[in-house]
Amino acid sequence: MIAGIGHDVVNVAQFAEQMRESNGWRTLFSTRELRQCSLRAEAKHDDESLHIAARWAGKEAVVKAWSEALSISNGIYPYTLDNTPWSNIEILDNAHGCPRVQLSQEVQSKLYQLCHHIFSDSSSESTSSSNNSSSNSSNRSDDGCNDGSNSLIRWHISLTHDGSTQDNTAIASAVVLLEIL
Repeated sequence: MIAGIGHDVVNVAQFAEQMRESNGWRTLFSTRELRQCSLRAEAKHDDESLHIAARWAGKEAVVKAWSEALSISNGIYPYTLDNTPWSNIEILDNAHGCPRVQLSQEVQSKLYQLCHHIFSDSSSESTSSSNNSSSNSSNRSDDGCNDGSNSLIRWHISLTHDGSTQDNTAIASAVVLLEIL
């Protein structure tokens, strides 16, 4: 079940300007994210701000997707704009260079707790369908995380950027789906 969809667009020129004005933006990213963005920019011979802006769009899209999921469950939002632990919501590349969402244990636990009834509903449907067929969806193994009640969350994320940083036309975009299995 798709529980939430998030989308965000970042004007790379404006983002790069904010990066130049202050180093405070660095606290919004983990060391791993910053390292991957630097290495990717070096490998592609382009501006690091393209990759950092795309990760920022990814983080914003993650929050939008989980906010939609929580609105479905009538849950309480774990964070406000002032206390969102941005560096604990990582957008990292896997071994193949594809982006993935990695939440810290604390953030992940809060998300699971607040979406509990969605997990329960999903588990009930999964259990009844597995009783009626030979396949058991609770045995699926992927990059999702188990909340201890045999429910899995799977994040789907796509990052992109287009345009040129030279003429200030670059934009970065991210789309995120939060799926409950």
